[in-house]
Amino acid sequence: MAKLYFHYATMNAGKSTMLLQASYNYRERGMNTMLFVAGHYRKADDAGYISSRIGLEEDADMFRDGDDLLARVAEHHGRAPVHCVFVDEAQFLQEDQVWQLARVADRLDIPVMCYGLRTDFQGKLFEGSRQLLAIADEFREVRTICRCGKKATMVVRLGADGKVAKQGEQVAIGKEAYVSLCRRHWEEEMGRVKPEDMFGFGGS
Repeated sequence: MAKLYFHYATMNAGKSTMLLQASYNYRERGMNTMLFVAGHYRKADDAGYISSRIGLEEDADMFRDGDDLLARVAEHHGRAPVHCVFVDEAQFLQEDQVWQLARVADRLDIPVMCYGLRTDFQGKLFEGSRQLLAIADEFREVRTICRCGKKATMVVRLGADGKVAKQGEQVAIGKEAYVSLCRRHWEEEMGRVKPEDMFGFGGS
């Protein structure tokens, strides 16, 4: 039986690298994969692709709100067998789209591997991540570390001025940067508790 998988992590944990390597492994064995990436912050005429920090890159189909991913996979599968579906930036999936991917596994018998963030810069679950945590068959945490050496589970957003953003839209694409931290240092940087050994960013 095919399964729906969710690989989650903070920023810069190597999720996209893992996805591209797994897809390559399938293709090396003569099997076909279908790759999806969020198109929410890309222009309509942009080409979709998944890229990693170490230079790997692969073309991908973009998904946006309202897209029927089950129908798109089924249509592709009808033309050429799909042996695995990969989804990058899975936190941007809508609840209905997560269920569509579950049906790809359950009804088309095609494994679906989703990779994405679990929480945003305010420590809140993304819609897609919340639904994946609710119904995925298997989960895997892709680990990275905080500046203190502990496991990073949270992320802060730095504005163009280098200061930590404590409010704002859940998704911001521009001059912002993201830093992965452990829960303790995230709380300190967000001003939720009195800092004990806070490094700080850009005078924040």
